[in-house]
Amino acid sequence: MDYRIHSMICGMALASLAVAQPAVEYGAVGARQGAVAAGAGTAVAPATGSVAAVDPGTARRRAAGGEGATSRADGPNCVGEMAAPTMVGLAVGKSTLLKMPEPVVKRTVGDPGVVETRLVSPQMLYVLGIETGSTNMILQGKSGRCEVVDVQVGLDAQGVEAKVRELFPDEKEVKVRVAANSLVLTGTASDAMVVNQIVQVAGAYVRTGQGASGGGAAGSTAVSPRIVNMMSVAAPQQVMLEVKIAEVSKALIEKLGAELNIVKDNGSWTYSLLSSFLFSPAAGGGIGVAHKLSNLNIEAEDSEELVKILAEPTVMAISGQEGSFLAGGRIFIPVAQNAATGTGTTITLEEKEFGVGLRFTPTVLSGDRINLRVAPEVSEVNPEGIGVTVNGSQTLLPSITTRRAATTIQLKDGQTFAIGGLVSNNVRHSIKAYPFLGEIPVLGALFRSNNFQNNRTELLFVVTPRLVKPLPPGYALPTDAYVPPGRAGRLANGRMEGAPERSEDAMPAPEASTAGQGKPAGGFEVK
Repeated sequence: MDYRIHSMICGMALASLAVAQPAVEYGAVGARQGAVAAGAGTAVAPATGSVAAVDPGTARRRAAGGEGATSRADGPNCVGEMAAPTMVGLAVGKSTLLKMPEPVVKRTVGDPGVVETRLVSPQMLYVLGIETGSTNMILQGKSGRCEVVDVQVGLDAQGVEAKVRELFPDEKEVKVRVAANSLVLTGTASDAMVVNQIVQVAGAYVRTGQGASGGGAAGSTAVSPRIVNMMSVAAPQQVMLEVKIAEVSKALIEKLGAELNIVKDNGSWTYSLLSSFLFSPAAGGGIGVAHKLSNLNIEAEDSEELVKILAEPTVMAISGQEGSFLAGGRIFIPVAQNAATGTGTTITLEEKEFGVGLRFTPTVLSGDRINLRVAPEVSEVNPEGIGVTVNGSQTLLPSITTRRAATTIQLKDGQTFAIGGLVSNNVRHSIKAYPFLGEIPVLGALFRSNNFQNNRTELLFVVTPRLVKPLPPGYALPTDAYVPPGRAGRLANGRMEGAPERSEDAMPAPEASTAGQGKPAGGFEVK
């Protein structure tokens, strides 16, 4: 009996001792107790020591914020006025410790999904950045006064900048900053290629997660919308591109044909032998012999055609920007389309450009190297055209012959590369003959025709990029030496140009410093 009374007295003493303990738990023990409370769905009320049931959602929120954290609905009842909020910045996955002026008895986290908090001691708060975003915490001390801490969680700008320093040791002016949930790249890089590479490195940090969304799939080279590129290129270079498009086309045509007609009239019967295999009697020369009811025509043609095309367009563009050039014209080709109402066919005109064209995008790299994306083109209207029949009438539609090359190369200032070429040799030989008679030696030539055609084409695209800079004032233009003739010289002597005036004070044209061949660049000087 005495033993049972002694046990009851000890139990009451332990219960009173538990009620007297403060309501703050911290460290590993507090974390374990919070996890147990979240799993069981119960919590211990510190004021009375009694057990009260809570819903699982509240338990999960308390587990995310740490033991002792409250939800926004269960905010602290602060005493007195609160001071101005304290600002704390964190990177995703990084943590910090906040020392409070007095022991913390209650804390409230605005968004537990952004930061995680734990009390490691009564006055020391551990804060971990979980997701990019912003939130705040209200910390109530033992005296009842509250303190507000604003927390901004962003991407790891220092980690990105350290990696840029490691990969690009010469790019010391590049800085990485955080704006909201984006990385901002500022500073000056040596060339455009380095700028693109730095953007890709920063994009890898966004794509690998730091809780980011919309950064693109892993391995993708597309720039993330959360990368703000404000970098500039130091002293952007201007590039002049010289392109030569040379083509020689030679055609050889040989034709030989015969036309023989023999007619014999024998009373009521008429016998005839007809052989007509001429290709185009009006195109070449011919010999004809006729006697009564018989005639013989022999047609022969030997023609040669030589075409030479040399185009040298020159375009200049700043590094990283596209330059284009076109010297030619436009033609309109009729295109038949079915009417929307189904009443018939309508004819529309489609515009086509032809001539000498050039599009290129240079990127200046270190060491006077140039990355060049170039697409030269030469096109012309084919005089032969294409014959078509529309509604029973014959129509000749224009056609365009095009030579085009497109590629990306890397070469040094002043170097010349052949980026494309073509060597074509087409031979066509056809014979039309009368069966059996055309195979007779010698005489068989009267019963057959030969057409031989040989087309040879050689085409070459050559490009030469040059770094240029502006010329000093007083640069001589090609038109400066032109002097219009006077009336007497034009009428009496038939002159088209007058004698230039000589002046010793005239400023001579400056010499262009060249790289490679050294050629003036029309208002710009080759570097």
